Amino acid sequence: MTASPNKLLARVSVAHLISHLHIMTVPAMLPLLPDTMQVSFFELGLAIGIFNIVSALVQVPLGFLVDRLGARRMLMAALTLGSASFGLVALLPTYSWLLLAMGLAGLANGVYHPADYSLLSRGMPSGRMGRAFSVHTFAGFFGGALAPPLMVGIALAFDPRWSFAIAALAGLLALGFVASGSALLAPEKTMSADSPRLTGATGRPSSTAMTTLALLTLLFTLLSLSTGAIERFSVSALVQGFDVALPVANLALTCFLFASAFGVLAGGVLADRTERHGDVAAVAFALAAMLVVIVIMMPLPPLVLAMVLGLTGFLTGMVAPSRDMLVRAASPEGAEGRTFGIVSTGFNFGGVIGPVLFGFLLDRGLASGVLWSAVGFMVFTTLIVLYQERRQRMRVGISVG
Repeated sequence: MTASPNKLLARVSVAHLISHLHIMTVPAMLPLLPDTMQVSFFELGLAIGIFNIVSALVQVPLGFLVDRLGARRMLMAALTLGSASFGLVALLPTYSWLLLAMGLAGLANGVYHPADYSLLSRGMPSGRMGRAFSVHTFAGFFGGALAPPLMVGIALAFDPRWSFAIAALAGLLALGFVASGSALLAPEKTMSADSPRLTGATGRPSSTAMTTLALLTLLFTLLSLSTGAIERFSVSALVQGFDVALPVANLALTCFLFASAFGVLAGGVLADRTERHGDVAAVAFALAAMLVVIVIMMPLPPLVLAMVLGLTGFLTGMVAPSRDMLVRAASPEGAEGRTFGIVSTGFNFGGVIGPVLFGFLLDRGLASGVLWSAVGFMVFTTLIVLYQERRQRMRVGISVG
C-alpha cells in the first residue's frame, strides 16, 4: 500500500519546512550572535559557509543513496541528524561547537532535495506536478520565513541557546510526523524508452545533457547568491548601513520571506499553464533587481520598505516551481534523486561564496555592497535565463526544421 498523494505531499512538505527553518536558524540571529559568541560577521559567514560546503560535497552521493536505499529512510535520517546538530549548539553554545554543528547540519541538508523530489516525482500525478512542487517549495519558504520572528523573538526573550533548542525540537516533531506515514514511497518506476536521458549511446553523459545540467546548476547558484544576500544578510546591512532599526529591518525581511512563499504558489499555477518558464523567470528577476535598487537609492519609511521587499520576495518566489519543472524534465525516471542532487549543489556553491563575501563586506562597513551584490546576481540570473530560453527555442526550431 502506498501513501495517498495528499498525505505524501503533506509529509514531504513538512520535512522541507524544517529544512529551511534549519537553514535560516543561524542567519536569522546574525545581528545577535557576534555579541553572544564574541565573533565577527566574517566568522559567522564562515560557519554558514561550512554548512554549504558540506552540503555541496555530499549532495550528489546522497542523491545516489536516495535512489538506492529509499527516500523515506534517508529523509528520516536527515531530520534526526539536523535536530541533533542544533540541539548540540543549545547545550554547548560556543563558536567551536557551532562550526561542528553546522557541518553536521550541512550533511543532513544534503538529503532533503534529492529525497523530497524523488518522493514527489514518483508519487504525485503528472497533472498536479507543478502545483505539488509549488506547495513543497512554499512550505520550505514558509519555514524560512518563520525563522526571523521565531529565532530572534526567543533569543531576545530568553537566550540564543533556546532558539537553537526550538530548532531541534521542531525537527523532532517533523520526524515523528514523517515516521507516522507507513508507506511514503510510490512504486518504483522503470526508465521508459521515451524518458529523458542523461547519457548518450556510449553510456557516457551526452553533451546536451551535460550542458543542461551545468546551466541548471549555475542557475541554482545565482538564485542562492541573489536571494541569500537578502535572506541572510539584509537585516544586518540595513541596520549597519542604512540606519534602519532592527525591528523594522526584521519586519522587512519577514515580509520578503512570507511573500516569497506566496509567490511560489502563484508560480506553481503558472508552471502548469505555460511552457515559457524562462521568460517568466527573466521578467520576475529583472523587476526584483529594480526594486532592490530602489531600497538602496531611496530612504524609505518602514511600511514602504516592508512593502518593497515583500514585492521583491513575491517576484523571486514565482520562479521556483518553473525551476523545479525544468529539472524534472531533465531527469530520467528513477533517477530523480541524483539529478536533483546534482543541480541542487548550485544552492550550496552560492551558500559557500555568499556568506563569506557578504560577511567580508559588512565587517568593512560596506553594507550597501551586500544589496548591490544582490542586484548584480539578479541581473546575471536574468541574462542566464534569457540565454537558456533562446538556446531552447533554437533547439526546438532545429528539431522541427
